[in-house]
Amino acid sequence: MGKGKRALAIVIAVANQKGGVGKTTTAANLGASLARQGCRVLLIDMDPQGNLTSALGVSRSSQLTVADALLDRRIDLPIVAVPHGAGFLDLVPASLALAGAEAQLMNKLGREMRLRDQVARLGDRYAYVLIDTPPSLGLLTINALVAAERVLIPTEARFFALQGVQMIEESIEEALYLNPKLEVLGILLSKYDRRLREERQVSDYLRERWGERVFVTEIGTSSKILEAGSSGMSIYAYAGGDRAAELYAQLAREVLSRA
Repeated sequence: MGKGKRALAIVIAVANQKGGVGKTTTAANLGASLARQGCRVLLIDMDPQGNLTSALGVSRSSQLTVADALLDRRIDLPIVAVPHGAGFLDLVPASLALAGAEAQLMNKLGREMRLRDQVARLGDRYAYVLIDTPPSLGLLTINALVAAERVLIPTEARFFALQGVQMIEESIEEALYLNPKLEVLGILLSKYDRRLREERQVSDYLRERWGERVFVTEIGTSSKILEAGSSGMSIYAYAGGDRAAELYAQLAREVLSRA
């Protein structure tokens, strides 16, 4: 395993402090796509709303969730297999109990590093670990940034959404104090509607401002992506989602080339 408890998996936090930008759908479908391409993938739901857990068809009433592992070091991350998955795809579920756990963590030593220590225990079991984060810079998001090596930032192509990208960049700068290896993997245009002039302008601005950090792949607006998540499955298991599935496959190839 190398020095100390360093995890051998490539750990990617999917983060943006703005809500509704596609973090959960990105984590779910990118994870499924990487698994389909032969990678062993673990998804970790760090949002108390548990949307990633629901989007992948896992019950939020699971006996153990990520909250238990964060609060008690004696408990390993509770891992469940993703139904309707293809390849080696697992999930660490979340529930509303995670909100209470965040408050309890404030009084514990090493509170920012609880998730990092848990991920390190996985060793070489997975090639990629993707962490879905809540839309805020609380202790849960900080845990994700400290545990990760890379950050994938989904954003809408709207001018008001640019603030979220700038805020998460500032948060990454703060996290470098505890995790100096943290880097931006890429910025993903999500829910992108090329027909709208504003969105084309924002896309152009993002590419001028952040250059190659912006993924070539753009995830367009798609009712199939929303329907798949509401049905508790990835886009690959949902009928009629072939076009969107190809976009996530393209994104996965970009991630593999960058990571």
